[in-house]
Amino acid sequence: MALIVKKFGGSSVATPEKIMAVARRVLQEKKPDDKIVVVVSAMGDTTDDLISLAKAVTDQPVAREMDMLLATGEQVSIALLAMAFTKLGHAAVSMTGFQAGITTNEVFNKARITGIDPAKVITELNAGKIVVIAGFQGLTKAGDITTLGRGGSDTTAVAVAAGLKADHCEIYTDVDGIYSTDPRIVPTARRMKEITHNEMLEMARLGAGVMHPRSVELGKHYGMPIHVRSTFTNESGTFIREEYTMEEKEFVIRGVTHDTNVAKIAVLGVPDRPGIAYKIFSTLADANVDVDMIVQSVRVMDKHIIDMVFTIAQGDVSQARLILEKLAEEMEFSGLLIDENVAKVSVVGAGMLGNPGIAAATFGALADAGINIAVISTSEISISCLIEEDKAKQAVNAIHARFFPA
Repeated sequence: MALIVKKFGGSSVATPEKIMAVARRVLQEKKPDDKIVVVVSAMGDTTDDLISLAKAVTDQPVAREMDMLLATGEQVSIALLAMAFTKLGHAAVSMTGFQAGITTNEVFNKARITGIDPAKVITELNAGKIVVIAGFQGLTKAGDITTLGRGGSDTTAVAVAAGLKADHCEIYTDVDGIYSTDPRIVPTARRMKEITHNEMLEMARLGAGVMHPRSVELGKHYGMPIHVRSTFTNESGTFIREEYTMEEKEFVIRGVTHDTNVAKIAVLGVPDRPGIAYKIFSTLADANVDVDMIVQSVRVMDKHIIDMVFTIAQGDVSQARLILEKLAEEMEFSGLLIDENVAKVSVVGAGMLGNPGIAAATFGALADAGINIAVISTSEISISCLIEEDKAKQAVNAIHARFFPA
């Protein structure tokens, strides 16, 4: 007997026919004593359609009301999937996020899960039912519906799996596993049989779109194995877990990622005094603006003046601009430059620890391709370069060929 949480994304449940196909697959794979929880996203483009509806009413929808609106998308798919299971002869019950005991903080549109009370889910599982839970949503202590932002259904699935102490969590997508890079860009990309939580977390953070960083972070925190598989094939996919069990550990570099949802911000001519960096980045943090790739430089001709360069998500540019323009007079900095035509390319691999030459090989691949690097940042298991956006695909191909020769 196993307790398994399975998550299906919007493309997997985009039509009634696909919903029936998901139900059939779950039942075909289910062993007699297995307990199954299914987490689903909204059907197809439903979330985008709901956002368009809101924009047709107002250019500035209230965040709370947007969450109230967007949460309805998953209610449709969970009800239909529960109906599909019933039609196929297996008892099922659908639950919204808050019915499943998911509580969040009060940050609308970008809420974080703060707790799960799985008692109601366990009761229904013990009654022999398949439980279908709405991804992407939860409830605050004050009783307000919230949504979890991009990748929210993955996060829901892993959190529910952790709360139930499931054997593992299966994430079904339109790809058949985790690849060394995006196979749509590099046809020779190799599918991994397994990858560690740390490596997958870094790849997700740096642009790999298959898994959202928060879901991998939860998996790492609770030691929850995550199995990434295709909805449309029976391929074995990729296991994300704490340690390797196969030959994957032989690879120094695991993947090459890219992220075009990036903007570079330069705050110029900042007086070099204590508390300046804290003021800038704490104000951005208070507004839930995520900052990455921070570089501070001292001017040669005036050591009392510094320039700060950092990156943020493009969706946060308007808010960051307003914040920094308000800080300009108080902090007496001389200029603010924002460039949205940039991309971040990265190499990731726990094996680079103790392997000199990885950075040189990365920079050499870009140099040979004639690609200039604007900003460099590193961690223990990754190296990232900020480049021109229109060179991103070329850069990914060049770096991947260097570390994964055909």
